[in-house]
Amino acid sequence: MKDNITQAGQKLLRAMARHSDIIMQAYVKGAVDESLYSSQVLENLQNLGILWRPDIESDLRLRRIVRALLEEGLSDERNRQVDANIGSALAKVTTLVAHYKEACNKHRFTEAESHFADLTELTYAMIDSLKQGVRGLWSRIHKEFGYVASIDAKIRENQLAQQQVTDILSQLEMFHFDNLAQEAGSNRDLRRLLVVTLQSNFAAVTQELSLVQARLNELLGRFREFQGRTRLLKGFVLHIEQQPDYNPQNYAKHSQVPSVFNQAQAIIQPAAIDVRNANHEADLAQIVGRIKAILHLRNHTPQAAAQTVKIEQSQPVELIENKIRRCVEDYFCRIIDTGERLSALDYHIEHQLEFDHEAWIYQVIGGYEALPSNDKAYFGLEKSIKDHPQFNGNKIIEDVSLWFS
Repeated sequence: MKDNITQAGQKLLRAMARHSDIIMQAYVKGAVDESLYSSQVLENLQNLGILWRPDIESDLRLRRIVRALLEEGLSDERNRQVDANIGSALAKVTTLVAHYKEACNKHRFTEAESHFADLTELTYAMIDSLKQGVRGLWSRIHKEFGYVASIDAKIRENQLAQQQVTDILSQLEMFHFDNLAQEAGSNRDLRRLLVVTLQSNFAAVTQELSLVQARLNELLGRFREFQGRTRLLKGFVLHIEQQPDYNPQNYAKHSQVPSVFNQAQAIIQPAAIDVRNANHEADLAQIVGRIKAILHLRNHTPQAAAQTVKIEQSQPVELIENKIRRCVEDYFCRIIDTGERLSALDYHIEHQLEFDHEAWIYQVIGGYEALPSNDKAYFGLEKSIKDHPQFNGNKIIEDVSLWFS
C-alpha cells in the first residue's frame, strides 16, 4: 500500500512540475486560458485533482488545497484566511488515541505504530495551523494592511483580523488538558505529545494572540484618526468648491476667540529675576541692601551699651591635606599625560611613597570608583587577584593596573 501511495505522489509532483506554467497562470489570473493548452493535458490535471471546473460554463480553476500550498510557499499577501478548525481535529485526536491504546493492549505493535504516526502528524498539523494563523496576522500587521489602498478598507481588514483572533481564541477554549492527560494515561509517548508539546505550543500561541490583539486595537485607533482627519479635509475641500469666494474671518480681531484658534503661546513671558546673570549683580545687591535698611528702620530698638571687646591674636590653623589622595590624583594625571598602562605598585616604588602598599591600592581603587560615570569611561582598570591560601572563596588584590582608553 505504501508503494502505491509513493508512486501516486511522485506522479502528482511530476505533473505539477511539468505543467507549472498552467498552475501559475491559474493562480495569478484565477482561471486557465484553455485555448493555449491541449485538452488532454487539462483533463489529466483535472483527474489528478489539481484543476477543477465548478460548473459546465465556468473556467478551470485551481483546487483550494493547491492554492493554499502556493500561498504558503510564496508568502502571498492575499492569503488572509485563518484556518482554526480545532474541534474536529481534537475529536480525531481522541479517536486515534483510542485506536493506539487498543492496538497496544492487543499487542498489535505494527498497527499501533501506524496509529501513533497518524496521531503525531495530526497534532503537529494542528499546531502548525495555529502558528500559521498567528504568522499571517503578524504579517498583515507589520505591513499595516498595505495590500488595500483606502483607510476604510484598512479598517475593514483590521476588523476582519480581530474577528479571526476572536475565532482562534474561542477554538483554543476547546483544549482541555486534563482530559488529554487522562487519555494519555501513563504512556510516556502520548503524554509527551498530547500534554508537554501541545501545552507548550498552546501557551506560546495564546501569548502571541494577546500581543496581536493589542497591536490591532492600536492600529484601529490610528486608522480611525486618519479617517476623521480625511473626512474633515474632504469636507473643507467640498465647501471651497461650492463657495469659491469663501474668505476665513480674522478671529484675532474678535473679542471672543474660539478655543480651536486660540493656540498661540504668550509672547511676553512672566517677569522673573535671573539670579545667574552677572550683569544684574550690582542692581540686585542694591535692592537687597534697601530691603535690609527698611527692615532695620521698622524694627528699630535702642542699642545696648557698648561693651569692651578684647582682640587677641588667633592661633594659626593649618589645613592638613590628604597626602595619599593628592598622590592618587598625581597618579591619574600621570596616566592621562602619558597614555600608558601603569601599575599602582610600580608607581608606588618609583616615587618611594611612604604609604602602606595595601592602603595605597585601596585608595587607587576608591579614587577610580569615585569618578563620575562619564569620566570613568575614559579609564580602564584591571585587578591582579589571587585566591586566599587558607579561606576558600576569598580573593586577595595584589595590584591594580590603570590605563587611559
